[in-house]
Amino acid sequence: MWELTSHLHMKGGTFLEIIETGDGILLKNAEDFEPMHVFECGQCFRWHRQDDGSYRGVAMGRLLTVRKDSSSIMLQGATVQEFNSTWRKYFDLDRDYGQIKSRLAEDEVLKRAVEFGYGIRILNQDIWETLVSFIISANNRIPRIMRTVESLCACYGERRKASGAEYYSFPGPGTIASLSEDEVRSCGCGFRAPYIIDAARRVSGGEVDLDGIREMDTVHARKSLMELRGVGPKVADCVLLFSMHKYDAFPVDVWVKRVMEHFYIKEDAGLGRIQEYASEKFGNLAGFAQQYLFYYIRELFGRELSGSR
Repeated sequence: MWELTSHLHMKGGTFLEIIETGDGILLKNAEDFEPMHVFECGQCFRWHRQDDGSYRGVAMGRLLTVRKDSSSIMLQGATVQEFNSTWRKYFDLDRDYGQIKSRLAEDEVLKRAVEFGYGIRILNQDIWETLVSFIISANNRIPRIMRTVESLCACYGERRKASGAEYYSFPGPGTIASLSEDEVRSCGCGFRAPYIIDAARRVSGGEVDLDGIREMDTVHARKSLMELRGVGPKVADCVLLFSMHKYDAFPVDVWVKRVMEHFYIKEDAGLGRIQEYASEKFGNLAGFAQQYLFYYIRELFGRELSGSR
């Protein structure tokens, strides 16, 4: 039996209804939330598409299945308490993405990108997990990143069960700090293993305060993150955007570099020039713009941009 529990907020005159069911939490009128867009836009690595089109993943130490049905989202396995304490913030449900998209769509390129990735939401992820995941992402492909992260969790995370399913939490800095380089490398981390161990030891030992870095402004937070081995500008900006609420961060990888040079700067530009341009053009919406552009360009590049330069 379904029981209406609350209304979260109003967007464009429509309430997002939160309904507790025997299977989890149902979000009705869930505009601007497309699971495929959210989980396949390069911001997270522990969500896996199932045969029925749903996504199952582990986040914030909990197992969840997310399913889209028309304009409703089912958070299978979640309780009202878990929704309020974890998933509401994780899925950024208090933010009006319709307003963000409307502002970004004033730019013709972003208008097309927004239409293509209309259901993207920027997740509020665990800082430590995001840091390690994006250190692993350096010079790596998403399928391999996902396998490596899962291997690290299966080998050294805490074994848990929910709804009859077994899963593993992400290993904390103290756990990884106690490992040898060979143990971390055996999970598929390769040359990144010493960087991960170094970060774990510095965080667990109190030398690096990730929560303190989150409270800094974006410039100083980026600088502090880049003092860690294996953390360059792109990795730092991903941590800032996906776990530290720095929405003016603009991560630049090969895809974003291509789209910025092709549509905006019209020249072979360095990282500094691209970030300066993005900051001037997109301001505090730069991070949102980056996600729409990144998701769009991966699909577009093989067709519209192929041979265009």
